[in-house]
Amino acid sequence: MSNRIALHGHRGARGLFPENTMVGFAGALRIGVDALELDVGVTADNVVVVTHDPRLNGDITRDRNGAFLSGPTPAIRSLRAAELSVYDVGRIRPGSAYAAEYPDQVPHDGAGIPRLVEVLRIDPVVSFTIELKSFPLHADLTAEGAEMAEAVVDLAQIYDAADRIIVQSFDWRGPRHLRRARPEIRLSWLTSAATLMAARVWWDGPDPSDFGGSVPRAVAAEGGPIWGPDYRDLTEDSLAEAHALGLQVVPWTVNRPQDMHRLIRWGVDGLITDRPDLARYALAKEEPT
Repeated sequence: MSNRIALHGHRGARGLFPENTMVGFAGALRIGVDALELDVGVTADNVVVVTHDPRLNGDITRDRNGAFLSGPTPAIRSLRAAELSVYDVGRIRPGSAYAAEYPDQVPHDGAGIPRLVEVLRIDPVVSFTIELKSFPLHADLTAEGAEMAEAVVDLAQIYDAADRIIVQSFDWRGPRHLRRARPEIRLSWLTSAATLMAARVWWDGPDPSDFGGSVPRAVAAEGGPIWGPDYRDLTEDSLAEAHALGLQVVPWTVNRPQDMHRLIRWGVDGLITDRPDLARYALAKEEPT
């Protein structure tokens, strides 16, 4: 391996700290990630906030009285930033499937949903991988992909971070807009089994069948430079094909050491992981000194 493999802390370091929170990002940086991976949505008053789900997630969200949300929860897009700020996302609901999946996550009561501007101000040299959470199958639930992309890049430019961001999405409308309007911004094209099944919607036109079934060829046709596949869908052959097309390949969300070691040996260009502590150890074992 001649190229250094970049370590992206998924939602900060979700396996260890509350996801997409300032305390989680600080913890990931202490571990030594190369980039903070995070998700963004847009509020009713057009504030870009850092959150994964289009609606408040009842498994991690408590109200001002400390009660976990239940029943239908409001959409991020339906709330003003000030309304969103009262919620606490510093703890997983005990007994939930989410809690079982991340048993090592340490709660931090009082952690709120940050605005993107807060995260961009963390450090003048930190890199960010920013996922646009727009949903073409539910277009009324979030801001449109291109609108969200513009809002993110505008903030990155204000805070001198435009050269330190990668913008990515499963909804290819946002990255495609930036490719045309902001060609200086690095882009990553996310794929999963679910989005590939409805690719003409998620990709707004193209489909793998247009490229002989090749997802790397579809990403290359968009201009790359990065393909972000679900690690479970990535094969050694598709990785080699992507590299031959000049793409970098950064799979998500790689949390088990055995998968980390396998992908490192294959020669991926980065790992997006909830456990950057384990990934750092795997990289130290596999990469040449």
